[in-house]
Parts: sequence; structure tokens; C-alpha cells
Amino acid sequence: MLKIKLSPLGKKHEPHYRIVVMEENSKLTSDNLVILGDYHPLANKLTFDQDAVSEWIKKGAQPTPKVKRLLKI
Repeated sequence: MLKIKLSPLGKKHEPHYRIVVMEENSKLTSDNLVILGDYHPLANKLTFDQDAVSEWIKKGAQPTPKVKRLLKI
């Protein structure tokens, strides 16, 4: 099953995440199918492609609870 997840990047004490579509059981740092956006929690900055997110949800990808809360789905 495909999931829309947050994939961690960045340095220690400077978190940065990508919003990605990947297999449910894959590691968070493994290859992803597509990058949908970015999230910088310290700057409270969220950028994502709304059309691409809704397209992947129509295809059957399920967002994780944290992604649902961030994207307000």
C-alpha cells in the first residue's frame, strides 16, 4: 500500500522533512516514488503541490496522521 509520509533530512537540531509517496513498509530514508513538498518545522514553513497530493490520494495513497494534520486533509 502506498503512503504519503514525511521523510527526514537536515542536521541535528535543524529538522527538515520532505513530503513523499512511498511504500508503507519501506524505510523513511529509502527511495521514494515522488516528492510532493517540503516542511521546515522551525521556520513553520510548508510548501506542497495540492494538485499532486489530491491526485495521489485518488490513486489510493493514504496520508499518515501527521501529514493529514499538516495538509489539513
